[in-house]
Amino acid sequence: MTDYLVPEEPYYRGVGDEIAMYEAAYEIRMPMMLKGPTGCGKTRFVEHMAWKLGKPLITVACNEDMTASDLLGRFLLDANGTRWQDGPLTLAARFGAICYLDEVVEARQDTTVAIHPLTDNRRILPLERKGEVVKAHPDFQLVVSYNPGYQSVMKDLKQSTKQRFGALDFDYPTHDIEVEIVSHESGVDAETASKLVQIAERARNLKGHGLDEGLSTRMLVYAGSLIAKGIEPLKACRVALVRPITDDVDMRDALDAAVTTYF
Repeated sequence: MTDYLVPEEPYYRGVGDEIAMYEAAYEIRMPMMLKGPTGCGKTRFVEHMAWKLGKPLITVACNEDMTASDLLGRFLLDANGTRWQDGPLTLAARFGAICYLDEVVEARQDTTVAIHPLTDNRRILPLERKGEVVKAHPDFQLVVSYNPGYQSVMKDLKQSTKQRFGALDFDYPTHDIEVEIVSHESGVDAETASKLVQIAERARNLKGHGLDEGLSTRMLVYAGSLIAKGIEPLKACRVALVRPITDDVDMRDALDAAVTTYF
C-alpha cells in the first residue's frame, strides 16, 4: 500500500467545515459522497484528507464502460495458468485504503450496486467469481464524487445507493478565497488572479444561458500558469478558458469580450 500513499501535502484551501466533517466521518468509517461542479476541488480535497490521515488512496475514474469486474477483479492467464488479480475496490477493502470513485454516476448502475455490501454495517465485499468474501479492513473507507449539474433520469445514482453515504456539497469558492487559490497554484500575482476570477464569475452567470458549465477553478489555474510562463494574458485566457468550454461562435465572442474587459 505504500505505493498509494500521498507523498507530499496537496494544497487545499478549506472554505468551510468540510475538513472537520470529513475527519469525523472517517472516524466512524462513514462512506462519503462529494457533490459539486467540475474542477471545484473535490479530488484535491480527497487527496489532502488521505495525506492528512496518513492513509493510502486508490482512485478510480469511472466511465460508462466500466464493469463490476473492473472494480472487483478478475482471473488472468499467465505462464503458470490462471491467477486472480484484485480490482482497485477489492485492493482498498482488503488492505485498508481510501477508495475514491470519481464521477461515479458515469458507471453503469449494475456496477455501482457492487459497492452496496461495503457501505452498510456488513462492510464485506463478495467476490462471487473467486468464491471469497472479503471483510473490509478497519481503515477502509469508500468515497464517491459526482457533478449534480449533469444528472438525468438515465444517469443518476439510485436512492438505494445514495442513502448509504454521507454527503458534502462543494462549489466554487468565494472571490477572495478563489483568488488566493489561483495565485498560489499558478504563481501569478493577486491582481492577475483577481482578474481571472472576475472573468470566471461573469462566465458562471451564463450557465444555463448558452453554457452547460461555468469556468472552473482548475481552468483558472491553467490560465494563470500560462501567464506566469510569459504567455500574453489574452492568449492564455483564450486557450485555457474560452476555447475549451464552448464551440459556439457567439458564445466565444461574448467570452472573449469579457476577457478583453480585464486584460
